[in-house]
Amino acid sequence: MLRAVLRQAQDERVWVMLAASNSQMRFARASIAGAGMAGLAAAVALVKAGVKAGAKAGFPVAISDSAARAGGRCRSYDDAATGLTIDNGNHLVLSGNAAVAAFRRDIGAHEPLAGPDHAGFAFMDMASGTKWQVRINDGPLPWWVLDKARRVPDTGVMDYWPLRHLVKGGHQRIDAVVQAEGPVWDRLIHPVLLAALNTEPAEASAQLAANVLRETLLKGGRAMCPRIAVPTLAAAFVDPAVAWLAARGTVLATGRRLKAVLFDGDVVVGLEWSDGRQEIAPDEAVVLAVPPWVAGELLPDLTVPDEHRAILNAHFAIAPPKDAPEMLGLIGAMSEWIFCHPDRISVTVSAADAVIDRPREELARVIWDEVARALGMDDAIPAWQIVKEKRATFAATPQQDALRPEARTRWRNLFLAGDYVQNGLPATIEGALRSGDNAAKLIMG
Repeated sequence: MLRAVLRQAQDERVWVMLAASNSQMRFARASIAGAGMAGLAAAVALVKAGVKAGAKAGFPVAISDSAARAGGRCRSYDDAATGLTIDNGNHLVLSGNAAVAAFRRDIGAHEPLAGPDHAGFAFMDMASGTKWQVRINDGPLPWWVLDKARRVPDTGVMDYWPLRHLVKGGHQRIDAVVQAEGPVWDRLIHPVLLAALNTEPAEASAQLAANVLRETLLKGGRAMCPRIAVPTLAAAFVDPAVAWLAARGTVLATGRRLKAVLFDGDVVVGLEWSDGRQEIAPDEAVVLAVPPWVAGELLPDLTVPDEHRAILNAHFAIAPPKDAPEMLGLIGAMSEWIFCHPDRISVTVSAADAVIDRPREELARVIWDEVARALGMDDAIPAWQIVKEKRATFAATPQQDALRPEARTRWRNLFLAGDYVQNGLPATIEGALRSGDNAAKLIMG
């Protein structure tokens, strides 16, 4: 009994220490709406901070999501059409993504992400049939552009020199910074930035592109190696996080939609869920880790990005050829990147607004024809699935980037998390994880 009392007293002192540096309000617990990557990151960071500070159960966190399972857009599911467990999309990360590495380390996700030991990007020009690989050297000095065998075919060293302007950034379109044409642009910069920004690169934000390049390409090939979730996004990110939280007393509540946020002046006092009202205690923080359009509806006068870009993904239940690259970029095709998994071939089409409404059967046929030609396979289409995300990311333009809110709001106990929340990066897994970390840091002071 005495030990229990002492433990309770110690935990209460921990909550006071954790919250004492926050000059606005003391927080002893948190409720998180949304269990996508941002919400999970916030929950993990809070619980970890509490454990590190000496509290037996960590920082008390309640996390809920309207969907049947966690993950948000980074979800995996059993697909009846293909008979496989597939991801809703191919979410590529890079070896230089620090938040990705830290998050997976914290949750004990020991299974390594798949990818090469050195940065190499295979491409094929569908018009000419030309294939090549851009191989970036490990160190930050970009001597790979001096090697004809490593750079884009039919380019010289000076073709890369104008790209120095792109890394300077600036709140303007990319085509105002560099010339959006030529072989280096068409065969390297355009496909890479299209994947990173999910926005036509010419009209995208030069600042967002510069921030991505500074953290990856400018650090050399060791930070630029492509990494793919194996065997699924759920296995690589979501399931270990949910299990890690559950082991520390934080249980995920699913199928629970947030309908309203209740205020009293500059403080949140309640959350109206689909299953009833939750009172918010004076020492409780609230994190909204929901899509921007949901946050905009829940919070009065909140400015959020209001233009979005689609992503189209196709999955085919067939093993790729043994000599197929793990990832292949296509130039001059609807398909953008082909991902070769042991049991399936998946394709991503970024900024897919122009084709997203085409019939699914038509999309599957066009994409498979491109895959079969690129990989030298039979044109008989295997079992397939088309996954459409019409509002996959905010449009990464200068105008939309300027609409992104900060994690701190005008309500003292309310914080935002999500890849649309300002974190300096476009809508990526790395950006989502950082936003969750930022919200947790604000809560912890």
